[in-house]
Amino acid sequence: MTDKDLDIIFDASSLDTRIAEMAAEISSDYDGKNILAVCVLRGAFIFAADLLRKITADVTLDYLEVTRYGNSDKPEENLKLISDLSHSAEGRHILVIEDIIDEGITLSAVRSLLLKRNPASIRICALFDKPEHRRADISGDYIGFRVPDRFVIGFGMDYKQRYRNIPYLAAVKAQ
Repeated sequence: MTDKDLDIIFDASSLDTRIAEMAAEISSDYDGKNILAVCVLRGAFIFAADLLRKITADVTLDYLEVTRYGNSDKPEENLKLISDLSHSAEGRHILVIEDIIDEGITLSAVRSLLLKRNPASIRICALFDKPEHRRADISGDYIGFRVPDRFVIGFGMDYKQRYRNIPYLAAVKAQ
């Protein structure tokens, strides 16, 4: 797939600007608190790296690796926990960092998993939101952009584990 096969939805400059705005808001909200930033792998890792470099509050980083897709473009119903946190969540201010809130099933399951660990608070930060597909009652506290109802790739999001490295958000052009 080449750039000519893609519709660019948000370019790299727009993403960087919005991430800086989100980081400033998060830094203000968490001033004086230690954040346990939980990056949901794999899709959110690029966003998390860019966001965390811009947050001025005290941050500890951890990861959860979960999947509903595997190597397919069709989601499975049940969430699979591949890798758990290495830090305790008890009494911590958790900021879940996700690439996109789509159906919300994955994020809802992640939030439920973390709530069982008695955190002081949980907030959700997602760079992209696609509310047209929402099947779970969940929303983000910090949202970068609303995206059209299309399958998107780039900036950490993939198609069968490919195209995560595209530095912008795109959708495949209609054939």
